[in-house]
Amino acid sequence: MKKLSERSAAENVGTDRLVSINELVDIVARIAGKRIRKRHDLTKPQGVRGRNSDNTRLRHVLGWEPQTPLEEGLRITYEWIRGELIQGGKLKPAQAAALSAEQSCGAAT
Repeated sequence: MKKLSERSAAENVGTDRLVSINELVDIVARIAGKRIRKRHDLTKPQGVRGRNSDNTRLRHVLGWEPQTPLEEGLRITYEWIRGELIQGGKLKPAQAAALSAEQSCGAAT
């Protein structure tokens, strides 16, 4: 059996840009063409305020780092998921077309 890599450990891959959870929600809503209202329950634990990836080890081990901006990667992922839903019959093509029209017009729901 051919070994594809000498590495057996997983490596994290992501943006090194610090993104707040609120900002991440806004990015995904914009990609989906949705306007949402966020509600924050300040009586609960606050949890993580933001996330980013430390790519130092990735650069050292692979000599490589991600080049795709977060927004572009999320857009590609969103489109892939939508295609999978259509292919699996969970989203009808007419619904997908309406979503595309909403996205291009910036319509809110």
